[in-house]
Amino acid sequence: MKNAIVLRIEGLVVLALCVYFYFFNLQFNWLVFVILLLAPDVSQLGYLQNARAGAVWYNLFHTYSIPMAILACSVLAHNHILLVISLIWVAHIGMDRMLGYGLKYPTKFQDTHLNRV
Repeated sequence: MKNAIVLRIEGLVVLALCVYFYFFNLQFNWLVFVILLLAPDVSQLGYLQNARAGAVWYNLFHTYSIPMAILACSVLAHNHILLVISLIWVAHIGMDRMLGYGLKYPTKFQDTHLNRV
C-alpha cells in the first residue's frame, strides 16, 4: 500500500515538473498541451485484439523510456517539436501514475503494477 502512495506522489511530481517546464520555463502553447495530453491513450486500442496485445501496446506507450529518449534527442538536436511531444508524453504518464493507472498485466486492463483499477 505504501508503495502505491509513493508511486502516486512520484507521478504528481513528474506531472508538475513537466507542466512547469512546458508552460512557465519554455512557454509552449497550452492548446497543444491540452490536445495531445491524452494521445498516448490511443494505445488502448490494442485491447480490441486481446488482453495480451493491449497490455503490450499500453505498456509501450506508458513507460518513461521512449519519451525520455525523445527528450534527450530534442535537447541534443535543439528541436522544439520533439521537446513538446516528449514533455506532454511524460506529463501524461505522470498523470496516469498519479491517478493510480499503472503498467498493465496481460490478464486484463484492470490489473496493473500499482493496484487493481
